[in-house]
Amino acid sequence: MEIFNAFIGKNGPPSPEEVAAALGSTAPLWNELIEWMSNHLGVAAQEWKGICVHKYGWSLTLKLKKRTILYMGPCIGCFRVAFSLGDKAVAAAKEAKLPRKILQALAEAPRYAEGTGLRLVVNKGADLAAVRKLAEIKLAH
Repeated sequence: MEIFNAFIGKNGPPSPEEVAAALGSTAPLWNELIEWMSNHLGVAAQEWKGICVHKYGWSLTLKLKKRTILYMGPCIGCFRVAFSLGDKAVAAAKEAKLPRKILQALAEAPRYAEGTGLRLVVNKGADLAAVRKLAEIKLAH
């Protein structure tokens, strides 16, 4: 089953209340990841992006200075996290002790000029460990 962004077609970025309502029980995980990225990695800059909002919706980018570290897309009852990983980061991720399903997603991820596009769905707290590890790898490479 494909998971769609909760804010497809919305003319402006969603409010924190709209995001929380869409995420439902995963809203605390969304907030926990944002807080962890800021407190542990210094990735505190946030920017809502609505590229082709009528097709893809809105995504929150988390940045360190001008460098985008990850994208967070709110969905109904879950959220998607996306990374664009360079070759060194991909190699490091393959060596890291990540769950098999994450390594499989990495192997199947499309390659673009700017890097390998890895998208993961977060719907439970256990999913955050791999996202955190990938964020650390992205920052290191």
